[in-house]
Amino acid sequence: MSIENLARDNVRRLMPYQSARRLGGNGDVWLNANEFPQAPEYQLTLQTLNRYPECQPKQVIERYASYAGVTPEQVLVSRGADEGIELLIRAFCEPGKDAILFCPPTYGMYAVSAETFGVERRTAQSTADWQLDMASIERQLDGVKLVYVCSPNNPTGNLVKQEDLRRLLNMTRDKALVVIDEAYIEFCPQMSTVDWLADYPHLVILRTLSKAYALAGLRCGFTLANPDVIQLLLKVIAPYPLSLPVADIAAQALSEDGVARMRQNVAHVVENRRWLADALAPLPYVDTVFPSESNYLLVRFITSSTVFKTLWDQGIILRDQNKQPGLAGCLRITIGNRYECERVISALQALSATTA
Repeated sequence: MSIENLARDNVRRLMPYQSARRLGGNGDVWLNANEFPQAPEYQLTLQTLNRYPECQPKQVIERYASYAGVTPEQVLVSRGADEGIELLIRAFCEPGKDAILFCPPTYGMYAVSAETFGVERRTAQSTADWQLDMASIERQLDGVKLVYVCSPNNPTGNLVKQEDLRRLLNMTRDKALVVIDEAYIEFCPQMSTVDWLADYPHLVILRTLSKAYALAGLRCGFTLANPDVIQLLLKVIAPYPLSLPVADIAAQALSEDGVARMRQNVAHVVENRRWLADALAPLPYVDTVFPSESNYLLVRFITSSTVFKTLWDQGIILRDQNKQPGLAGCLRITIGNRYECERVISALQALSATTA
């Protein structure tokens, strides 16, 4: 008997999320995972590796609460925001009965996590300008427990209109949780919905240290919500979700100096994003450079497959978005350092010259 036959049917049929590292490549310019281009320098200060860590490390929780402007009771820390996505499904959705809803094109783990737990996935495809289709969402809300909205949205880079987010929250009151994924909010902090928590008991916000804090390898994320939601998530989280070294470095990153470094990171990314967008716009292969409030640009190319392979062969690894709804011809380019951005432009200029 095949071992695979022992697995759950939905797992056998599951198409796993294709992370940047799973897709591979042999590059030296990695612009496919929305990482910060330089590694931060931290030293471990805790040596008690013989002891189990706290389930919710007090210093990490308190420092993140202070940074985000909430109380410690409104914060849960987990193994990346991805674990937060899963915890919400585990805590609020009955497999085979309840559903989640999300709005493609968007982050792929909402779908994968729901499928993993046997929870129905419903989609309300975004409008042509990547905003919420409110009528489609409203038609599909019956039986939905969680609505995931990414803003700034990955991979399009745009913000979802705040008036639509408020409409969604009012539409779902007493029916479902609205989960706003703010993984990239440090690049436009004035647009966070964190101040809305007092008005909406069913609002949940996902955050991460992977992007602006330059700690993608740490795997540390946060769920912000009202205390009753946090208490339910604590029932289903693993006993020790954060290893001691992760908690140690996360606390350092959230110190006053750490937050200041993060803001410097953001300023560098925004400057390079502006440079790259301006340099891309006039190139012959470029159809559209879409506005972005994140650490990446979505670009529609005239022949995206040629561009992707040509740069791949030169060790410049981008993220292909052609399979996402409405993103034909689109590649996503993480904002690297200036040298990496220049490599992209030089490669595209050389490609244009060879086909002129």
